[in-house]
Parts: sequence; structure tokens; C-alpha cells
Amino acid sequence: MPDRINNGHKESHDHRTLNDIEMMTDEKWQAIINNDTAYNNQFFYAVKSTGIFCKPSCKSRVPKKENVCIFSNAAQALRANFRPCKRCKPTNENLPDSEWVDLITEYIDKNFTEKLTLESLANICHGSPYHMHRTFKKIRGITPVEYIQQVRVHAAKKYLIQTNKAIGDIAICVGMANAPYFITLFKKKTGQTPAQFRQMSKMEEKYNGNKE
Repeated sequence: MPDRINNGHKESHDHRTLNDIEMMTDEKWQAIINNDTAYNNQFFYAVKSTGIFCKPSCKSRVPKKENVCIFSNAAQALRANFRPCKRCKPTNENLPDSEWVDLITEYIDKNFTEKLTLESLANICHGSPYHMHRTFKKIRGITPVEYIQQVRVHAAKKYLIQTNKAIGDIAICVGMANAPYFITLFKKKTGQTPAQFRQMSKMEEKYNGNKE
């Protein structure tokens, strides 16, 4: 019985959240891309790829139109689990640093295959490069760039173990088109070149198979 009640509550919440989302119009889209302050009290827009919502006047990079949700007020955006932008402060309050870093981390985890720089990441996640670098390192203990590298190397290890893809192809798959740089970074992070790592993994797999 409790499960049924909980599911009903979730469905009710989801239904209410869907009802909160307004239709995107050409007028609203123009207000967003023009950072029009005249629309600040008329609606808020949220970006699904970042989990952040903003005022129409926000100076952050213009999002993809298909990733945008429109809300008539900030409470609706919060109810839909979006977090306020650090730059335009749609709730007139600061987003806690830990929550902001969680959003940045989640974005990197989902988009590490894209070309990500400190500047582009800061723009996407609505902050300055310097502030994001400092805040991320304070919370995570490493810089955003170091975290991107860590995620890419981890993904590369999976490709090396689970596929027969060429090293250059794996570099591209993890967001690093420059194969020599990828090899250098991989060795710096793991102590082995990708080829050495793959060979060692196969030897370990063979040894463990024989052992069984």
C-alpha cells in the first residue's frame, strides 16, 4: 500500500510539473537571445542540458532552443528540479557552491566527448572561468580541466578493454581529436601508454581465465 501511495504522489508531482511548463513562443525566444530585461518579470527559462534556470536577460551563452523549458515563475522551475543561475540569480539568492559544482560535474559526465574548455564550460554553466575554476577545486579537490581529463581517461580504459578500436579512434570517442596528446595524457594519468594498458589488460584477463 505505501508503494502505491508514493507512486501516486510522484505521478501527481510529475503531472503538476508538466502543467507548469509553458509553450515557447517566438516572442519569448527573441527575448532570451536578445537578453531582454523587459521580460524579466514575465517568465523564466530553464535549460535541460545543464539543469539551470535563468531570467530572460541572462548574459550566459544562448542555449539550444530544443533544450529550453519556459516557466511563468521561479517556484515552478525549482519544483521541476532546476537550480538558479549563479550569474543572473533568478531567485535573488546565490546557488550554494556545492550544488553548482554538482551541476558542472554532471554536465561534464554527460558531455565529455564534446570540445570542453574552461571558458566554454563556464559559459554553459553560467559563471566566470576564474570563479568556476576556484570553486570547483575547493569542492572537488581538482580543477574542472583535471576532472574532464580524469573522466576521459576512465572512458578510454573501457574502450581499450572492451573493444578493438584503434587508439586514434578511441581518442576521438572520448573527446580528444589529437591522438598524440591523448597518448601523452593517458600515460601521465596511468603510467602506461594506451597500447601498454590494453596489452596488460589482455594478459591479466588471460591469466585470470587460466587460473579459473
